[in-house]
Amino acid sequence: MPSQIPLPLETKPSLTRDDFIVSDANRDGLAFIDSWPAWAVSVAALYGPAASGKSHLIEIWIAKSGAQRVAAAALSGSAFVLLDRSHPIAIEDVDSSLPNPARDAAIFELMEAATLAAPVFLTGRSEPPAWPTALPDLASRFAALVSFSLWAPDDDLLAKLAHKLLADRQLAVPDATLEQILRSLERSPAAVREFIARADARALAQGRGVTAALVRELLNEEELRSGKP
Repeated sequence: MPSQIPLPLETKPSLTRDDFIVSDANRDGLAFIDSWPAWAVSVAALYGPAASGKSHLIEIWIAKSGAQRVAAAALSGSAFVLLDRSHPIAIEDVDSSLPNPARDAAIFELMEAATLAAPVFLTGRSEPPAWPTALPDLASRFAALVSFSLWAPDDDLLAKLAHKLLADRQLAVPDATLEQILRSLERSPAAVREFIARADARALAQGRGVTAALVRELLNEEELRSGKP
């Protein structure tokens, strides 16, 4: 069957509070965000691997608090002076950006100026004491942060995540096929997210559904790439 070029339509996941998938891996972080505005600290952090739910939780907090969002990397430039320090601020992907004096001085100043009414909430992949910095005083602040981890997704979380990703793309997949996907992939939200995106793209290009046969093709390709027998 000749392939078609799929239209470059972006699939936007639904990131409301009702759509968030709760599990033991994220329950504490969600409870902290749900407690807004009754926070006892003015600066806190959320950390975990890619696709673990950080962006979704930050989106929930922004919807509740009206917080400004800024990438840590952007704080080396004009983004810093544009921030209103009388409002909450979310600083994302701290340890995904290269530390430098300008970025670190901006983060430190924002953390120092934070109040209970206008807190600063940071995100990263590793725990805050491991976040690299060019400023020793900032390293000390990172080490003392109240932080919440997002780790170790269980079977139930991965299944619920897969169902949500499929629903976001308006895909109907038999339960047996979904179980095959979850059994075969690396046990991480990122792997599930990437595979479903690839399956959707392949199905669109070939004008077919996300069937068991298509899933087997993609899984076989993954085994060949990884060198598995």
